[in-house]
Amino acid sequence: MKKILMLTAFALAGLAAAQDTAPTTTETTTETTTETTTTDTTQTTDTAATTPMSASEAFGKAQEYAVQADVAYPVPFYDRTLWKASVDSAYMAASMEASNRDYNAYLAQLYTKTQWWINAYNAWDKLGELNDTEKEWASLSAAKLAYLALQRGDMDGARAYVEKGMAWKDSASLQAIMKRLM
Repeated sequence: MKKILMLTAFALAGLAAAQDTAPTTTETTTETTTETTTTDTTQTTDTAATTPMSASEAFGKAQEYAVQADVAYPVPFYDRTLWKASVDSAYMAASMEASNRDYNAYLAQLYTKTQWWINAYNAWDKLGELNDTEKEWASLSAAKLAYLALQRGDMDGARAYVEKGMAWKDSASLQAIMKRLM
């Protein structure tokens, strides 16, 4: 499936690049006459491609790309093409409708899933009240950032992440990091 998707994408990209949209002019000259032929190969553009997406369309695209990315890649990272497209589409939807909690929560989930820890942490923190599943995701992002802060010797930063993470949901990871901070 992954190979088919990749081959299809490369084939479509190659076809799109090979198309010439500029008119071509051919001139033929004989001793007594000159003939000019103009061929118009300009294609009409799809209006969907030129009009901006709505927030709901961007959100739908984000979900579609995420499903494809789950199939295509064994480990989710933002630098993978489909994950990047998913996160970027979710970001577009959340930016267009900043008050839409579903869009913002989905973006936070994608940041967490693709291991973009600081964006995940900030997105979860921005949401305010979280449900149980969201608390787990938020706590995970805090634990990852606490560990990274600990590794670079930033004890105060690590402690702040641990405290926020424990406020969301206590975990064994957060407890282990807190013991190292004492």
